[in-house]
Amino acid sequence: MKGTGFSPYIQPHKSNGALAPAGAKKETLKRIRQHESGFTLIELMIVMAIILILTTMVVPSYIGAMKHAREAVLKEDLSVLRNAIDSYTMDKQKAPQSLDDLVQNGYLRAIPEDPMTHSKDTWVTDTSDAMYSIDETEPGIADVHSGSEETSSDGQPYSSW
Repeated sequence: MKGTGFSPYIQPHKSNGALAPAGAKKETLKRIRQHESGFTLIELMIVMAIILILTTMVVPSYIGAMKHAREAVLKEDLSVLRNAIDSYTMDKQKAPQSLDDLVQNGYLRAIPEDPMTHSKDTWVTDTSDAMYSIDETEPGIADVHSGSEETSSDGQPYSSW
């Protein structure tokens, strides 16, 4: 049986259980592998579309949550700075002349970074000539605000907080 390409032995065929030549089995496996070689272009396009839709839904929520978190940090930083200014003024009987005075005298470990401008140097201080305490001897910083010109989620500028 030389040259025919078939084995002289007969083996059962998988699909219908009938006896078939051994070479037929190889051809059937070859056809199965060709059909299972990967994803079609349509399947990939559908998956990409689903990912794109999910991304467009999630990104605005993420941006809003990040803004809300930065606003919460700003409120906390302003509260800490204002408490430090008040404590300094009561203890020293004079208002601090700069935010660095609060750090040098141990009322703050460091000047916090403004979460809206990402800088320690953009805090805007309000200096007042008025004395808020009877014991106060020198005017100085009375309040502090963010240096950002952006508007908060409630419509007020951060510089007015």
